[in-house]
Amino acid sequence: MADALLFNPRTYDPAHFDPETRRLLRATVDWFEERGKRRIIEDYRTRAWLGDFLDFAAKEGLFATFLTPAGEAGDNTNNTNNTNNTDNTDNTDNTNNTNSTNNTAKRWDTARIAALNEILGFYGLDYWYAWQVTILGLGPVWQSDNAAARARAAELLDQGEVFAFGLSERTHGADIYSTDMLLTPDGEGGFRATGSKYYIGNGNKAGLVSVFGRRTDVEGPDGYVFFAADSRHPAYHLVKNVVDSSKFVSEFRLEGYPVAAEDVLHTGRAAFDAALNTVNVGKFNLCTASIGICEHAMYEAVTHAQNRILYGRPVTAFPHVRRELTDAYVRLAGMKLFSDRAVDYFRTAGPDDRRYLLFNPMTKMKVTTEGEKVIDLMWDVIAAKGFEKDNYFAQAAVEIRGLPKLEGTVHVNLALILKFMGNHLLAPAAYEPVPTRLDAADDAFLFRQGPARGLGSVRFHDWRPAFDAYDRLPNVARLREQADALCDFVRTAAPDEAQSRDLDLLLAVGQLFALVVHAQLVLEQAALTGLDDDVLDELFAVLVRDFSAHAVELHGKDSATEAQQNWALGAVRRPVVDEARTARVWTRVEALSGAYEMRP
Repeated sequence: MADALLFNPRTYDPAHFDPETRRLLRATVDWFEERGKRRIIEDYRTRAWLGDFLDFAAKEGLFATFLTPAGEAGDNTNNTNNTNNTDNTDNTDNTNNTNSTNNTAKRWDTARIAALNEILGFYGLDYWYAWQVTILGLGPVWQSDNAAARARAAELLDQGEVFAFGLSERTHGADIYSTDMLLTPDGEGGFRATGSKYYIGNGNKAGLVSVFGRRTDVEGPDGYVFFAADSRHPAYHLVKNVVDSSKFVSEFRLEGYPVAAEDVLHTGRAAFDAALNTVNVGKFNLCTASIGICEHAMYEAVTHAQNRILYGRPVTAFPHVRRELTDAYVRLAGMKLFSDRAVDYFRTAGPDDRRYLLFNPMTKMKVTTEGEKVIDLMWDVIAAKGFEKDNYFAQAAVEIRGLPKLEGTVHVNLALILKFMGNHLLAPAAYEPVPTRLDAADDAFLFRQGPARGLGSVRFHDWRPAFDAYDRLPNVARLREQADALCDFVRTAAPDEAQSRDLDLLLAVGQLFALVVHAQLVLEQAALTGLDDDVLDELFAVLVRDFSAHAVELHGKDSATEAQQNWALGAVRRPVVDEARTARVWTRVEALSGAYEMRP
């Protein structure tokens, strides 16, 4: 019997979506399954460009359907695609593909975008990456008042093109205050752009690259410009792929690139806001990609361990192996529960409800680092098997490391969520309950988020009722004790002004706060889905251990005061052990053996 928590291509039927979404998701799964494990691994090992996948996506209208907001869906349903998706490096267009796109199904729907993230992560992060940076490239366009640019982007999507997001630079990274992409007025109402961009996905093939720069004739934030460039233009020079991968993560240089008025997407402070708001939209995708990676790896790991005989016994007969695989399973369950619930808040967001600004960096920071832990726990079990070239696990072990480091590091996102800690823990506000959001609606607010500031004014609903609903579970109750203790810490021992500049100490506090937020949304989603109590309590046993470990880490920080040290040790708790509960959860893990094996 398939595990209801995990994605399994053998049984996958996204019946909760509309027919066209369901068809496209299932078609994507079938394309990968038909391609087979051997071919996918070989493409990964040889760093082959993703042309076949992008041809499939173009033929099915996958990107066009999922990434065109409803307001930008035009009347043309049949489009000819003249892009070449087969060459590794050049920008030549010589392949014709015709797709048929159902415009009535076009919308920006975070729930189905998340579903596709998980599928693409399951089969290979390279496929997901081409999709992800297309999302980033579209962000500044869909936020723009430039109707011609939006229409151009919609047409390019219909033609099967990919997009790119030209923000980071070799010298400055993503420090947008310091961009060296310079736009010089041409005297005719436009500009000539000169400068380099670095670490830009899809920079080899993008039909449209959203590029961030600054004017040479205007000082300060008023000089920022976001503009649309074409990677096939003679003034666009592709330098190289900066990574050894099928992902084409480019360095490119513009030399006197002509930027006409119709190419300008944003100017001034609006360009700055568009950059940050695009990252808000894009970073959300990392969590579900991480989930997909872990799910595929878990099927392989459990199947191998269950069938491996050592000293006359299956590897899974050893208590430490059962513990590691059980911990991996419940951590993965927590990743899915949190991410699914975060989708609801993302889709319900509006000018008066910006709670997503906390839950979004949480998906980026917390879920992706949980993914690393899940892979590490399983790798400890399968050991050398995890290096073998014929397994998916070998690439999973590599690719899972990248997700916490994309779209802002873990440190950046931890520092961000700390801005919300006081209001979230201590100053709840009244909100209507947020339902499960699987409806076929366009998430239009994501492209009119407005100025990227005012985080300290964001309010949240009370986190305590989610815990109260499960106070019958001993480890939920125990983590609640730790969460209440964190509230006392904020009231009585919070970092002082000098410590507020000690990011090392603040990050330890941020990890404690992140656990409370993570647990809250896990509990909310558990209540909505009727999650098995055994799995939930086993997960919270792990979270209690995590909270205690971070408290001990805070205790050891150089600048921790005596009051903070005493609080930290006082917050340590032992999870409630229940051998029968753990054994029941183990039977769920054990049942994953042989539940899925990709077609050779």
